[in-house]
Amino acid sequence: MANDKLFKVGLIGTVIAAICCFTPVLVILLGAVGLSAAIGWLDIVLLPALGLFVAITVFAFLRRRSA
Repeated sequence: MANDKLFKVGLIGTVIAAICCFTPVLVILLGAVGLSAAIGWLDIVLLPALGLFVAITVFAFLRRRSA
């Protein structure tokens, strides 16, 4: 993947994961659709996803900066 594309993917993923982690967006949406049983698993999925996307963003930024 090109550095710019990798940076964009990491940045977009970080923003989406951060919005879903730190605001009740998914809790409200899942509760409205009747899938409130999945709310307990959100932290198990979203926090590692946030860490992964932050790592991708930092990696792409460092590669882009050195190139």
